Order: sequence, then C-alpha cells, then structure tokens
Amino acid sequence: MNRFFRTPTGMSRRHFLEHLAGASAMALPAINFTNALAASSKDLKRRHKSAILLYMGGGPSTIDIWDMKPGAPTGGNFKPISTTGDGQICEHLPLLAKQMKHLAIVRSMSTREADHTRGRYYMHTGYVPNPTVEHPGYGSVVSHELASQAGDLQIPPFVSVGGGSVGPGFLGMTYAPFVVDYNGDVKNAATSLKEDRLAQRMEMLASIEKGFIAQNRGEAAAEHAKVLEKTVSLFTSKQMGAFKLNSEPAKVRDAYGRTGFGNGCLMARRLVEEGVPFVEVDFGGWDMHNGIFAALERQLGSMDKAMSALVEDLAERGLLDDTVVLWMGEFGRTPRINGTAGRDHWARSWSVVVGGSGIKGGNVIGATNEDGTEVTSDPYKSEDLMASVLKALGISLETTFTSKNNRPMKIANSGRVIKELFA
Repeated sequence: MNRFFRTPTGMSRRHFLEHLAGASAMALPAINFTNALAASSKDLKRRHKSAILLYMGGGPSTIDIWDMKPGAPTGGNFKPISTTGDGQICEHLPLLAKQMKHLAIVRSMSTREADHTRGRYYMHTGYVPNPTVEHPGYGSVVSHELASQAGDLQIPPFVSVGGGSVGPGFLGMTYAPFVVDYNGDVKNAATSLKEDRLAQRMEMLASIEKGFIAQNRGEAAAEHAKVLEKTVSLFTSKQMGAFKLNSEPAKVRDAYGRTGFGNGCLMARRLVEEGVPFVEVDFGGWDMHNGIFAALERQLGSMDKAMSALVEDLAERGLLDDTVVLWMGEFGRTPRINGTAGRDHWARSWSVVVGGSGIKGGNVIGATNEDGTEVTSDPYKSEDLMASVLKALGISLETTFTSKNNRPMKIANSGRVIKELFA
C-alpha cells in the first residue's frame, strides 16, 4: 500500500485535451477554457523536466551498498538482499529494495580522482580541475538549459539543500546554487522591515548598482544585481512555501524520516513539484577510514528511508516520468579493509544509481571482478554519466559553451551516453 496520502492534482493531461477539443467543437464561452486551463495548470507544471542529485559527500563504500561481494575477503560484514529489479543490494536497504524497479545501478564507474576536492569537482562537472577555467556544475548546467521551461518560477532554478555545491563557473551567478539548510531556511534571510520600507531600500540599492554597471567596472555588479532581483522576488513570493515542510501530513513526514536528509529529500520533491529544474540534497559523513560497518548501519538507515520515500512519492505523483534521480559520491572506497576496520579512497571501480525520466529502472549495468578491485565490463566516467543524465532531461549533447577565456566547452565534456540506461 502506498505510504503517502493521495491529494487531488487537477485533471489529467488527456482529460485537459479532451476539454480543449470539446471547447473547440462546441464553441464554449472563453471562461470555460480559462477554467480548464487553471484546473490543469498544476499538471502542466509537473511535466517540466527536473533532476534531483542526492550527493553522498565523503565517498560512500559502494562495495558494501550496491555491488556486494559476499564470501570474498573484501566482502565486508553485510549480506545482500533481492530487489524488485535485477541484482542484489545491501540488507540495510530493505525499503529501497522495493523501489529498485525504478532505478538502475551502474557498477562500472572507473575514474581517476581519489582526492575529495578534486573528485567532487570532477563528478559535478565532468571536467578535472583546471587553474585556467572554472567549469559549471550539474545544477548550473541543467538550470541554464532548462530555464526557458520555468515560466513564472520565482525560486532560483538551482537549489542546494543541506550544503553548498560546485558553482556556476563561466555560466555566471544567475545559475549559482541557492543554498538552504534542511529546514528550508536561508542564512541571514530574516528581516524585521515592513514591506514598503524594504521596497524603498531595494530601490535605493538598485539605483547605486545601476551606476556601477554604467561605469563598466566588470561583470560583478551586473551579476550581483541579477541575484539581488531574484532574491527579493523570491522572498516576497508565495512560492517560498515550497521550503516549508509543516504543511505536509504527519504520515508523509514520517515516511521520509524526520532527519536532515529526510527533510532534504521531501523538500526536493516539493521544489520539483513547484517547477525547479535542479535540486541537490547533500548527505555527508561517508569518509569512513575507521569502523566502517557500524558507521554504515547508521548512515544507511537514514538513506534507506528518505531515498525510498522520495522515489515512491515521485512515482505516485507522476513526477518520476520527468525527473531524474541521481545518487553518487566523489568516488568509492577500497575493496581491501584496512587495519582500523575501515576502507580508504578508491576511484578505480565503484557504483552510482540513477533513474527516472525515461531511464530503464530495475537495470544493473556493468560489473566488477570477484573482489571488486577491477571493472570487468565497459568502464564509465563522470562525463559519461553526465551525458546520460542530460539525455534523459532532453538537453542536447551538441551544446557548446564559451568560457571566460573564450574557449569552447562542450557540454558534459563530450561524454558518451550509457546506452544500457535507455535500452
């Protein structure tokens, strides 16, 4: 049985089109057409493409989660369980096991960046760090390309929950992450000013910034003005309600788990429902060099509840058809268990999980050898994963940006699509 309350979402798209056909044939008054349009507006908004990145900061041990090696010296303490898709996953993910029909596991990630900072940058951008150019991250690229679908969206197109993300690079501050905590609060956002007084101050500040912009002092003033305008629009908008979870039924809050990550996942669903193109939810704490198995049990319990609820909720609301869900960290962890019962950094063979928006769920792609030390199938890189996500979102892989130093930059660094995700 579904864990969520089903709420009315307006008429279906088919029902809406039938209304339009009837209106044309019968020449109904214009007000009937307007009412039909209003009734279906929520359904039309949910057809927008979106992505939710569940970022596991610290490098999760995917050999203990998605690509288990029972019986091998590297296998660890956990047992595998069957799922509603192909393959098995960790016993501490029983709720996610029921949702794997919607998700695909890519077990053949093989990358080279095993440093936290470099790996985070590479997995977010598809490019290795370069001192001469700052590349845009997932959220900035997706929100830039899907901005035209946003309509009357007042919320910034890229929201990062629970922590910051890789920035917009040469795409500019318009596509920078809008960072909120797990409660949906923005740092230093509270004000005791009345609306008319705030408007006066904003008008004065806008006048000053226009003066700076007119003096051709570089891009900073113009970019700041754009961010300020969007910020003021947001804080005076009813759409701010998407960040507040108190309006959700207790049953839904409980299903996600009343943890930071659970709140972040629920907020991501609400933001996608509002029309936000990209939401990143940060869940750190995976850098487990010591005592990994006890630490994993704690982490996986929160992850299982929140991620499974998110996938089920998106599917039940019809949002998963147009929303990519991507689970990843910056790398995996060593198959070998070290002397302090932990695992160290490992980028040579590890896993990610992705689903939604036309991606074939229940699928397991690629393989590693018996002890997990090597990829034995076609290996995939960050840029390949990114190209696949962009394809699922309907974003052209022929897109080319121009960096600040006038260099052409191919979207997703010319990565190749993981074809098995769409077979």
